[in-house]
Amino acid sequence: MSSPNPRGPESAGVSAVLALVLATIGFFALAVFGLGAVSIVTDRDIIAVPGLGPVPGVVGMIIALLVFAMSLRGALQRSRPSFISAPAVALATALAHLAAVWGGVAVAGGDLIVATVVAGDLVRGGASAVLLLAAAIAAWSGVALRRTRAERPQWPWERDDEE
Repeated sequence: MSSPNPRGPESAGVSAVLALVLATIGFFALAVFGLGAVSIVTDRDIIAVPGLGPVPGVVGMIIALLVFAMSLRGALQRSRPSFISAPAVALATALAHLAAVWGGVAVAGGDLIVATVVAGDLVRGGASAVLLLAAAIAAWSGVALRRTRAERPQWPWERDDEE
């Protein structure tokens, strides 16, 4: 038989909602930073089609955020989520972004070949890899937040020492 925990009952950890919000914000921040870095390093726009405008990229990012949040929400609902869900969330997010941008370009430009070329450029140019990595890091962080049993810090006089 094990002895009771001398530090008191374990914390319930971070709530699923808070972990989801923080991870989603983290994903967006990492994605924007990463895509900006790719644009600066390659010295070209992420979607470099004249006359297309920003709409397909914005739609792609909104869809990626929604897919990230919805797929991570399912993983975080468990009391002890698995880190194995992070690659699945990342892959779903990157593929959803690619599909949304492809659809956005097809609708905005009216040409399936241009849409396919843009999607291919996202993969070859590194933008999809950036989104995959950002989603993997953010999803792993969300699971880690949910699994932690940390408590708020306390001063020594705030603790109930029954010695």
